[in-house]
Amino acid sequence: MHDLVIRNGRIIDGSGADAFDGDVAIRDGRIVEVGRHLGRGRQEIDAEGRLVTPGFVDVHTHYDAQVSWDPLLTPSSWHGVTSVVMGNCGVGFAPVKPDKRDWLIGLMEGVEDIPGAAMTEGIDWQWESFPEYLDAIAKRTQVLDFAAQVPHGAVRGHVMGERGAANEAATADDIAAMAAIVEEGIRAGALGFSTSRTLLHRAIDGRPVPGTFAAEDELMGLANALAKGGGGMFQFAGEHAGIPDEFKWMRKVGKIPGVSVSFNFSQTDQTPQLWKQVLGHLEQSQAEGSRVYGQVAGRAIGVLMCWQGTAHPFVGHIPYATMGEMPFAARLAKLSDPAVRQAIIEGQQVPLGDFERFVTNSWHKMYPIDDGQPDYEPTADKSVAAIAQRTGRTPQAVAYDHLMTREGRGILWFPLFNYADNDLELLAVQHRHAYTRMGLSDGGAHCGAICDGGMPTFMLTHWARDRARGSGTMPLEYVVHRQTRQTAAFYGLNDRGLLVPGYRADVNVIDYDRLGVLPPELVFDLPAGGRRYIQKPVGYGATVCNGQVTWRDGEHTGALPGRLVRGQRGDPA
Repeated sequence: MHDLVIRNGRIIDGSGADAFDGDVAIRDGRIVEVGRHLGRGRQEIDAEGRLVTPGFVDVHTHYDAQVSWDPLLTPSSWHGVTSVVMGNCGVGFAPVKPDKRDWLIGLMEGVEDIPGAAMTEGIDWQWESFPEYLDAIAKRTQVLDFAAQVPHGAVRGHVMGERGAANEAATADDIAAMAAIVEEGIRAGALGFSTSRTLLHRAIDGRPVPGTFAAEDELMGLANALAKGGGGMFQFAGEHAGIPDEFKWMRKVGKIPGVSVSFNFSQTDQTPQLWKQVLGHLEQSQAEGSRVYGQVAGRAIGVLMCWQGTAHPFVGHIPYATMGEMPFAARLAKLSDPAVRQAIIEGQQVPLGDFERFVTNSWHKMYPIDDGQPDYEPTADKSVAAIAQRTGRTPQAVAYDHLMTREGRGILWFPLFNYADNDLELLAVQHRHAYTRMGLSDGGAHCGAICDGGMPTFMLTHWARDRARGSGTMPLEYVVHRQTRQTAAFYGLNDRGLLVPGYRADVNVIDYDRLGVLPPELVFDLPAGGRRYIQKPVGYGATVCNGQVTWRDGEHTGALPGRLVRGQRGDPA
């Protein structure tokens, strides 16, 4: 008698091999049989006409705080994700001295746009060292498995204090002390070390995150500590235009036994063809025996704009600034006044930086999101600029009027990265490349501006089913492999990502014809009433984690089988 049998499904086992019809039998949290006419189960799921895939493994999330208060780790778990890796981009909450907790909250708030009040209320501080942090979150039961990385920002601040926060050069003694913390964290179960080297990442006080300008001796010292602790991933977020120069040290780190490098790999409007050069560097590095990989997104990384969000086109208009802190009901009443509308549309802007000006004034890159499944590869004629030209209005008027739809909750989408060519052809190339890996969903982060935790669903619908532009779709089996076995193995989680006997029983049952994502919406469900964008899917019939059914038709079953994953896992085969 099996614990669970999933019958009559179209099985895509995660290896990239062709799909086949059959059953999956599960016992004691493991897959024990895959085939036809398997024995009975205490619980059974009829998957007739549905896909059966491994659970998705998302290696780029920021649930470091949310793990303290949310056992469901949404939005990721809504989208078939059964394992996540957090602690990316050099930000996290350990090690920390009691008087530096607020500083780490400000660092996370500035970099990842997670409301500081939510973290202040929601984090249950029970640690100082990184191993103590793992011990504390290990007590949590979650709906999915979660793993952590050692964050450079916290380590540097812990060792160097204000000198670290101010990005002063590290001394040999500083590096040795930081290396000891990294090694200790890896031995305690962290899957890697992360850092940030982009000026887009700033603390709430506006300063670049600690480690942004770290010299090569500091990076190599920490990478060697990572190897000494047992190995793992060296993950970093870089300045996109400067990635080719970063290969100088990345190649060295990638040759350290047991260490791989993963960097955030995106296209920007300022350097739209640079990604081709980066692919060349990847190929050269791998040819030299250096394990360096580009981490790419599933879709254009887009800023969501609404009146209550972090960004919208009028946030810098002086007439709007006078009402930006009003309660929303009162603000909406004023925004509905035609005279106020005209004043804001025509109002003078406060001086903005290049990045802020680009995001709030590039009308050709703003797209209204309407009811129904959002279009994440829109054509140029759907932009605010094109609509304005067709209708004889100004772009400002078009944008304002759309923000006022849905009772003042209308949303504009601004594809920040990976959409300089007005299509996703570069991602089509990147996803087919041997030295890139799927990531950058940022689940749990950028709460007031980005909601890409639903990328696993988008990968299946857009890339394997619906895309009609450019080079078209990718094989469904490859897209499943891309975010199951491949991402799991990337971080050394070799016990999952395959529907093969002996592997973890993490499974999705999917109504593929109905699968889709709903429009994003801004909600206020974080601690202290903090805001975040969410995006729910349709079409997931069931999700199984560690052999237990956690979701059925979009409803949580009450099961919380997820646990902290400590260290890399061997291959059951």
